[in-house]
Amino acid sequence: MNRLYRASLLALYQLSIFAGILLLPLALGARRLGIPLPIHRVIDRLGTAVDSADDR
Repeated sequence: MNRLYRASLLALYQLSIFAGILLLPLALGARRLGIPLPIHRVIDRLGTAVDSADDR
């Protein structure tokens, strides 16, 4: 079960990085309008979760 949990966290982490790359043009346009998109928070949280799951 722990192995499945770590694998799913890693997959979510990689998907969030991919989504961040795809949303980059939208994020740059939104930033010009003064609307920040907090995708970095999602990536940071998933990265921390992956790291803590590896320590178990």
